Order: sequence, then C-alpha cells, then structure tokens
Amino acid sequence: MWWRSASFILDRQQEQNTSYPPNPESLLLSYPPPSMADSLQNPKPDISAYYQTRAAHHAVVTSDWLSQAQAAVSLQTNDDVSSGSDGRVAPTGGGTGGDNKTFSVIDEFNSWRKQPDLAEAVAAIRALAAVIRASQATTMMELEIELKKASDSLKAWDATSISLTAGCDLFMRYVTRTSALEYEDFNSARYRLIERAEKFGEISYKARRIIAMLSQDFIFDGCTILVHGFSRVVLEVLKTAAENKKHFRVFCTEGRPDRTGLRLSNELAKLDVPVKLLIDSAVAYTMDEVDMVLVGADGVVESGGIINMMGTYQIALVSHSMNKPVYVAAESYKFARLYPLDQKDMGPALRTIDFGVPIPSKVEVEKSARDYTPPQYLTLLFTDLGVLTPSVVSDELIQLYL
Repeated sequence: MWWRSASFILDRQQEQNTSYPPNPESLLLSYPPPSMADSLQNPKPDISAYYQTRAAHHAVVTSDWLSQAQAAVSLQTNDDVSSGSDGRVAPTGGGTGGDNKTFSVIDEFNSWRKQPDLAEAVAAIRALAAVIRASQATTMMELEIELKKASDSLKAWDATSISLTAGCDLFMRYVTRTSALEYEDFNSARYRLIERAEKFGEISYKARRIIAMLSQDFIFDGCTILVHGFSRVVLEVLKTAAENKKHFRVFCTEGRPDRTGLRLSNELAKLDVPVKLLIDSAVAYTMDEVDMVLVGADGVVESGGIINMMGTYQIALVSHSMNKPVYVAAESYKFARLYPLDQKDMGPALRTIDFGVPIPSKVEVEKSARDYTPPQYLTLLFTDLGVLTPSVVSDELIQLYL
C-alpha cells in the first residue's frame, strides 16, 4: 500500500516536474547552512524532551457544520484580540522587539512553551513567526534560508517530537508556498509572510476549540468514556461536554510510568465529572462497561493510524475485539508525513521508568514512550479539518502539503 501514501504521490509529482529547468533558489534552499541547534541541545539527549516536559505541561462532517464550529470559536476568541492574535500577551524572551539582544528562535520557542495550555507545535509556529518579524534579511532568498535554518533548529531541539516536526513543516509550506511572492517587492512580500504566519498561528491555536465543538454530537447522555493518559484536546472535549450539561462518566487509565492519567482525573474532578481511575492492566476487565474510547495523538500518520502514548495500541485492540468505537482527537498540525509499517518502524522516544525497586543490571527494560495504532482499529478522528475516517487522512495530508 506504500504507493498510495501521500508522500509517494507528492514525490512522484515532484519527479514529473523535473523536466523543467531547476530554480537556483530552490537548489540553495535544499542545502541550508548547519543548524544553530548544535549549541542548544536538549539537556538530556538520551530521553525525549517531549516526555521530559509532558507531565509539567500537560471526512464525515458537512461544510456547514464545520463553519458553524469555526464561527463559534471565532466569537469566543475575538474578545481577546486586544492582548494579541491568540488572546495572549506575546512573550519577550526571544528579543523580537527593538532591544539589543540577539534573537534566538530556541529562546523564543521556550518562552512560548512556558504557557501551560499552549501545545509544543503551536509554540514552534509562534517562534517561527517571530523569526520573520525579527529578520534583517533584504531579499526573499535570505529570508527563506533564515526560516529554513530556524525550522531545522526547532526540529533538532527534539527530533523525537512528531508534532513539533510536523508543525514546522506545515508552517513552512503554508507561509511560503505561493509563487505570487516572487512578483512583489521585498517589503510587501515580507509583510504578507508575516500576515500568513500570524494567521497560521491563530488557526493552530483555535484548533482545540474547534475539535471540542465538532465532537459533541458523539458524546451522549449516560455514556461511559475510556481515556488514556493526559491530552489537552481530550480534556477540552470533555470539558465542553460538561459545560453543555451532558451527563457522562469517564474511566481514566493511570498512564504508567509517568502517571499522566492521574493529572487528567484531577482535572475532571474539578469539573465535577464522575471519574474512575484504573490501573493500566484493567482495561479489558472494564471494557464491557465502556461505550467509547477517546484518546489523543502525538502524531497522525499517512495511513490514518496514530502514534501515541504507550498502551494506546493494546487499548484499541481490546476495543476492536469488543466492538467499541475508538475516537481520536488530534489537531491538523500533528498530521505527519510518516508511514510506519510496524511498532519498530519509528524513531525512538525514550523515557525513564521507576519500578520502585532495584532492577538487576542483567534485566533489560523497555523504555519506549509510544506505540503505533494501525488505522483498522480506529473509528473516527476528530480534527479541526472536520470529523474524518482514517482512510481520508492521506487525502488531507496531500491538501496540506500541496
């Protein structure tokens, strides 16, 4: 099935266009200077930076339905325009103003990451937008090379984060993909790039609320929902359902070894949502009481499957065997050009594991932080692009990257 993947289709289109003379600028962009991230590496390179900070920061829809959800979100966020395009005061850690500090995209990224409700990919998008504003480039070529270097720096900061890589790639495609920029003077083109960057950041920031609105028709009174680990978008979906006075209960897995399920159960308890905490191995035992499974995703791949916290795959297997629907809530900036074929066909993302007792040195410990769930075990994906079946994801990826 590899020849049906979005990557293969896009690559084939590029090969078909090789008969045209190559653009000198594209040749230069293909080999950017070394990344600045070499001097700003992850403090614990053996452990995924995403999982170091996770605990601390933690197409079946009609067009009119989607537009109504987007309009509802716009009404809510327009009240906060005075404090910034996303309702927040922009951090100053990156030195985007007129001060004498040297601009660093990593510093800007870390400044945005300090906001607990802001996703890592959105923080990267905001940081890349700041690169355009702070740039001293005098030509489009220089600006695009500078953006490429900044994007590579962010991706190198944590190469195991799928959403971070996908967010940077989508930003670059969204901001620079039109040829109309070639026919404008540089200042006009730069202004247009800034407009697009801000728009893309705003769209990404609103994604969580749009997903929460679209998913409400699938949550009915009296249902029991099984969730795994902690996901901001899953919490937003459940929070919106509670605000809509829906009566439901939630089963939360503990989410060992980092116990992210404990955090989600605490948040749901604050909303007065009936919640029951389960040990991870009790999923099959309680599945007959469950009406649906709702999980987030670290990344959505071209096949329509997802890469998520370790244990998602086995929950999907149990749900499939007992005819329970599995819903995935994921923002479109997590759509990645990846096509894993099995569990080992992914880059490693490791995390420390504390068993509470000494482990003999001869005992090997599995430290993988995530697993891959194939699309045949998923029912629907709730995204800001609409409610999608897994088979539609490849088509949406092509549209995103074209």
